[in-house]
Amino acid sequence: MQASMTTTSFSVEGYRITANHGVVRGITVRSRSIFGTLGASLQTLVGGDITLFSELCEKTRADAFVMMLEHAEERGANAVIGIRYDATEVMSGVSEVLCYGTAVTVARESA
Repeated sequence: MQASMTTTSFSVEGYRITANHGVVRGITVRSRSIFGTLGASLQTLVGGDITLFSELCEKTRADAFVMMLEHAEERGANAVIGIRYDATEVMSGVSEVLCYGTAVTVARESA
Protein backbone atom coordinates (compact mmCIF):
# COMPACT_ATOMS: atom_id res chain seq x y z
CA MET A 1 0.00 0.00 0.00
CA GLN A 2 1.23 3.47 -0.83
CA ALA A 3 1.55 6.04 1.95
CA SER A 4 -0.26 8.47 -0.37
CA MET A 5 -3.40 6.34 0.12
CA THR A 6 -3.53 7.19 3.83
CA THR A 7 -5.10 10.20 5.48
CA THR A 8 -6.23 11.63 8.79
CA SER A 9 -9.48 12.70 7.14
CA PHE A 10 -12.36 10.34 6.42
CA SER A 11 -12.14 10.39 2.65
CA VAL A 12 -9.48 10.19 -0.05
CA GLU A 13 -9.70 13.07 -2.51
CA GLY A 14 -10.73 11.85 -5.98
CA TYR A 15 -11.78 8.40 -4.72
CA ARG A 16 -14.96 6.85 -3.38
CA ILE A 17 -15.09 4.19 -0.68
CA THR A 18 -16.37 0.86 -2.02
CA ALA A 19 -15.71 -1.33 1.04
CA ASN A 20 -14.96 -0.89 4.73
CA HIS A 21 -12.60 -3.47 6.26
CA GLY A 22 -12.72 -2.19 9.84
CA VAL A 23 -10.19 -0.78 12.25
CA VAL A 24 -6.53 -1.63 11.68
CA ARG A 25 -3.59 -0.91 13.94
CA GLY A 26 0.12 -1.08 14.41
CA ILE A 27 1.50 -1.30 17.93
CA THR A 28 5.09 -1.08 19.08
CA VAL A 29 6.53 -0.93 22.59
CA ARG A 30 9.92 0.68 23.12
CA SER A 31 12.23 1.40 25.99
CA ARG A 32 15.10 3.80 26.26
CA SER A 33 18.51 2.25 26.66
CA ILE A 34 20.66 3.36 29.56
CA PHE A 35 23.08 4.90 27.05
CA GLY A 36 20.30 6.77 25.27
CA THR A 37 18.94 8.03 28.58
CA LEU A 38 22.39 9.24 29.66
CA GLY A 39 23.01 10.89 26.29
CA ALA A 40 19.63 12.59 26.37
CA SER A 41 20.27 13.75 29.95
CA LEU A 42 23.47 15.40 28.76
CA GLN A 43 21.59 17.07 25.89
CA THR A 44 19.12 18.60 28.38
CA LEU A 45 22.02 20.48 29.98
CA VAL A 46 22.51 22.58 26.84
CA GLY A 47 18.81 22.88 26.02
CA GLY A 48 17.06 22.71 22.68
CA ASP A 49 15.99 19.64 20.74
CA ILE A 50 16.85 16.38 22.47
CA THR A 51 17.74 14.57 19.27
CA LEU A 52 18.20 11.14 20.83
CA PHE A 53 14.59 11.12 21.99
CA SER A 54 13.31 12.80 18.81
CA GLU A 55 14.91 10.10 16.68
CA LEU A 56 13.56 7.33 18.92
CA CYS A 57 10.04 8.79 18.79
CA GLU A 58 10.14 9.24 15.01
CA LYS A 59 11.35 5.66 14.44
CA THR A 60 8.73 4.28 16.82
CA ARG A 61 5.89 6.15 15.09
CA ALA A 62 7.17 5.10 11.65
CA ASP A 63 7.31 1.44 12.73
CA ALA A 64 3.74 1.57 14.09
CA PHE A 65 2.57 3.22 10.84
CA VAL A 66 4.15 0.47 8.69
CA MET A 67 2.58 -2.24 10.88
CA MET A 68 -0.82 -0.57 10.45
CA LEU A 69 -0.39 -0.55 6.65
CA GLU A 70 0.54 -4.24 6.72
CA HIS A 71 -2.58 -5.00 8.78
CA ALA A 72 -4.70 -3.07 6.25
CA GLU A 73 -3.19 -4.98 3.32
CA GLU A 74 -3.91 -8.28 5.11
CA ARG A 75 -7.56 -7.22 5.24
CA GLY A 76 -7.60 -6.48 1.51
CA ALA A 77 -7.67 -2.68 1.77
CA ASN A 78 -5.95 -0.25 -0.56
CA ALA A 79 -6.31 2.83 1.69
CA VAL A 80 -6.53 3.81 5.36
CA ILE A 81 -8.62 6.77 6.54
CA GLY A 82 -9.01 8.50 9.90
CA ILE A 83 -5.44 7.73 10.98
CA ARG A 84 -4.52 8.62 14.56
CA TYR A 85 -1.62 7.99 16.94
CA ASP A 86 -1.75 7.30 20.66
CA ALA A 87 1.05 6.77 23.16
CA THR A 88 0.98 5.34 26.66
CA GLU A 89 3.73 4.87 29.19
CA VAL A 90 3.47 1.18 30.12
CA MET A 91 6.06 1.51 32.88
CA SER A 92 8.86 3.93 33.65
CA GLY A 93 10.96 4.30 30.51
CA VAL A 94 8.74 1.97 28.45
CA SER A 95 6.17 3.40 26.04
CA GLU A 96 3.59 1.91 23.72
CA VAL A 97 2.84 3.72 20.46
CA LEU A 98 -0.35 2.83 18.62
CA CYS A 99 -1.18 3.92 15.08
CA TYR A 100 -4.74 3.14 13.98
CA GLY A 101 -7.29 3.95 11.34
CA THR A 102 -10.06 2.48 9.21
CA ALA A 103 -9.04 0.19 6.36
CA VAL A 104 -11.05 0.76 3.20
CA THR A 105 -11.10 -0.12 -0.46
CA VAL A 106 -11.36 2.92 -2.68
CA ALA A 107 -11.94 3.38 -6.41
CA ARG A 108 -11.15 6.45 -8.49
CA GLU A 109 -14.20 8.62 -9.07
CA SER A 110 -15.25 8.92 -12.66
CA ALA A 111 -15.17 12.40 -14.17
